[in-house]
Amino acid sequence: MTSLANWPYPRWVAHRGAGKLAPENTMSAFRLGAQHGYRFFECDAKLSQDGVLFLMHDATLDRTTNGHGIGGELTMGEIAQLDAGSWHSRAFAGENLPTLEALARWCLANQLHLNVEIKPTPGQELKTGRACGELMNRIWPQDVVQPLFTSFKTQSLKGAQEVAPHIPRGLLVDQFADGTGDADLQIAKGLDCSAMVLNHALWNPALVAKVHGAGLRCSSYTVNDEWAAQRLIDLGTDGIITDRVDLFSPAQTGAHI
Repeated sequence: MTSLANWPYPRWVAHRGAGKLAPENTMSAFRLGAQHGYRFFECDAKLSQDGVLFLMHDATLDRTTNGHGIGGELTMGEIAQLDAGSWHSRAFAGENLPTLEALARWCLANQLHLNVEIKPTPGQELKTGRACGELMNRIWPQDVVQPLFTSFKTQSLKGAQEVAPHIPRGLLVDQFADGTGDADLQIAKGLDCSAMVLNHALWNPALVAKVHGAGLRCSSYTVNDEWAAQRLIDLGTDGIITDRVDLFSPAQTGAHI
């Protein structure tokens, strides 16, 4: 587990590249996030029918491409032909869905940090986690800061852990299993996670103290308001995932630019 003392990641994380300023999970979005000064990027990764990791949040193609149906049922060749930009705006018409490898190599070339949310097509939780671990084992040098794997799916984190135990993991939580967060913390510890990444409204002083006391970091999604960001900073949390790359400067220590 990556210890508290050795946590190497910036506080501010650009959600799906540049939030809503560009079509999510496209290279244009990540470049735009970088232009706003962000150095830590969150993306969503899933497997194509022929086993290639590509970037997309939803199980289905309809919301963010001109395709239809389950994205994971197409080959990467078919996925690469989709228009993933026109839904957002004319400026991004013809934008492609990149592979996770393409994004990872771009991050490496530019010395940027990467948070890969393992977002499997239902039924492929373990397989997708393993594939993410195998990819990073192949392309990500051991002597630079490793990416961070996160997922709502424990099987995906388990798969990544089996293949690439040295890569830090974070458990994503939208609702507590027991109402307090204790059960989720035990799950995170059982997976040897380095962080818990919660719906930002779930954090409170006692839980932050408990998670930090267990040796894990506290991160939050998706934080788009100054008051919410300031609350999390005041609580002493460690990471803030935001769509508002135009509102929050990644160099700032508080929520106000």
